[in-house]
Amino acid sequence: MKLFVGNRNSTIFKISGLVLISVACFFLGKHWSEDGFRRLLFFSAEPSRSPIVAISPDFGKTYNISGLIYDSHPNPPPPLTPPPPPDNVDLKVFGIVNENGTMSDQFQIGDYDADLTETVGNQTESDSDNDSSATMVRVSVGRFEICSENMTDYIPCMDNVEAIKKLNSTARGERFERYCPEEGLGLNCTVPIPRGYQSPIPWPRSRDEVWFSNVPHTRLVEDKGGQNWIYKENDKFKFPGGGTQFIHGADNYLDQISKMIPDISFGNHTRVVLDVGCGVASFGAYLMSRNVLTMSIAPKDVHENQIQFALERGVPAMVAAFTTRRLLYPSQAFDLVHCSRCRINWTRDDGILLLEVNRMLRAGGYFVWAAQPVYKHEKALEEQWEVMLNLTTRLCWVLVKKEGYIAIWQKPTNNTCYLSRDAGVMPPLCNTEEDPDSVWYVDLKACITRIDDHGYGGNLAPWPTRLQTPPDRLQTIQIDSYIARKELFVAESKYWKEIISNYVNALHWKQIGLRNVLDMRAGFGGFAAALAELKVDCWVLNVVPVSGPNTLPVIYDRGLLGVMHDWCEPFDTYPRTYDLLHAAGLFSIERKRCNMTTIMLEMDRILRPGGRVYIRDTINVMSELQEIGNAMKWQTSLRDTAEGPHASYRVLLCEKQFESSDTKRRTKKKRKPKGKRA
Repeated sequence: MKLFVGNRNSTIFKISGLVLISVACFFLGKHWSEDGFRRLLFFSAEPSRSPIVAISPDFGKTYNISGLIYDSHPNPPPPLTPPPPPDNVDLKVFGIVNENGTMSDQFQIGDYDADLTETVGNQTESDSDNDSSATMVRVSVGRFEICSENMTDYIPCMDNVEAIKKLNSTARGERFERYCPEEGLGLNCTVPIPRGYQSPIPWPRSRDEVWFSNVPHTRLVEDKGGQNWIYKENDKFKFPGGGTQFIHGADNYLDQISKMIPDISFGNHTRVVLDVGCGVASFGAYLMSRNVLTMSIAPKDVHENQIQFALERGVPAMVAAFTTRRLLYPSQAFDLVHCSRCRINWTRDDGILLLEVNRMLRAGGYFVWAAQPVYKHEKALEEQWEVMLNLTTRLCWVLVKKEGYIAIWQKPTNNTCYLSRDAGVMPPLCNTEEDPDSVWYVDLKACITRIDDHGYGGNLAPWPTRLQTPPDRLQTIQIDSYIARKELFVAESKYWKEIISNYVNALHWKQIGLRNVLDMRAGFGGFAAALAELKVDCWVLNVVPVSGPNTLPVIYDRGLLGVMHDWCEPFDTYPRTYDLLHAAGLFSIERKRCNMTTIMLEMDRILRPGGRVYIRDTINVMSELQEIGNAMKWQTSLRDTAEGPHASYRVLLCEKQFESSDTKRRTKKKRKPKGKRA
């Protein structure tokens, strides 16, 4: 009996000792894990609900490449009066750093799970159920009403009638400039759809015909019916490809220009073009088949809806005018600028409008002018030609060819001619302190923009090599990076190419009818470059927000289109412009400056019925964005990124419902008045 008791005490003692040792090991392990040994995942402060935990080979790395570009822009200056750059900048290096601490473009995005393809449906909650989603605060947003019928083609900053009435003068076209609604008076409803609106005719058929019901305006047909621009046939508008100065067709006109100056070399040396006073954009539409991107611009004037016709055709276009402010494009953006009877007085006010062309025209680029003063022998027109010839000579432009009704000038490739002019020759050179790429609400000045002394912007590889070649102007972008700039450029391109490849394959982007695409926060243009390289038959307008670094020069050097914009204000385009809106990291930045509802309503205005929205952003904004989308009657689906459910980013997929205001009206008519019998 005593032996049994002794054995029992010994066993209890051993068990107690083992328990004490286990507890000590437990707390020791927890202590070490909380002090930085994060690979001890079983001590994680956020327990996983998954039965299997695996460590990613990319654990701890961040792949928001566009965010790197954006975040490395320290304390962005106010958009209206940007201060000059500091004399001394404490530069930091950003990029993709490998395990040895050196810059590298060898990084992994992560495999795309086909089971998580972002098919838009009626889902309104994230499919992932993990602790990270607990940081998402649920909000409630009431349904938005449909705006009044007279707002079908509403452009907020162009249709501000009250502001236009208060202008002191309209002699220089001030009525065509931006006058946005005051705070609190902006859009608070969804813009209605025209009666009988249909899915747009797909490209390339849309180059030649569009539905009448989608742009039901006949004023342009009445005014330009005899100039081979446009005519109406049954339920469609037809575009024969002509223009005021090229009634025999845009193709013949382009062939003539190519024969006059073979060095223009459309689709090789000349990739990005500006067409001023574009009409229905047939010039740009026909350049598409020659691998040329053309930004077609025209004011919202008496020939209404020119730009709306261009966009319905699937051609890049914006509402813009040469008036008193700079256009929203950087210096040395365009390889060629074209004006065919564009009704602009280039020589007024010391040539201030032609000087704006000079700012945007690339060194060695061409200006093509097809107008009556070139070829008509009337005294007034001959005088206009002499004044134009005198001005272009003082700008150091060379008249390289004059044939028939077309004159073509070439801009110099350096400043030698400017610096050798006689003292006092007008216009003067602009001050070296002025930033030629600052364009947001910047007034025009009658001075000559200098060409960069290093040749930046002029020495470009031919298309398509220039798409993936880091341009020299990377060094001019105001970000806290110097050595890492090229690595950032390459990394962003690789990042988006892998993501877009997955979209193209899993979501069939080549088959869903994408044509007009808007990237709302473009960085270096990697998203658009990926679509071009993967041969998705669309064009992309890259928007560079004023709240970040101005990367527009790099975008144009790549052979892409872009524009500067402040997303706290409406965008200068007609409703129902774009098939796809893409926003990566936009809302987590802009929410500090303006209401996210304002931006989302503007997105709804410019998105076509049946159009799609892809928003990639941090999880702390996704709940509110999804609620706003639901309130606008979008179909929404919140998904994980390819990095998995524990990533700090999500993807919100939306589709605008194809429901016309015509249906709404018929529904209302059928309702019986209250208190009355049938």
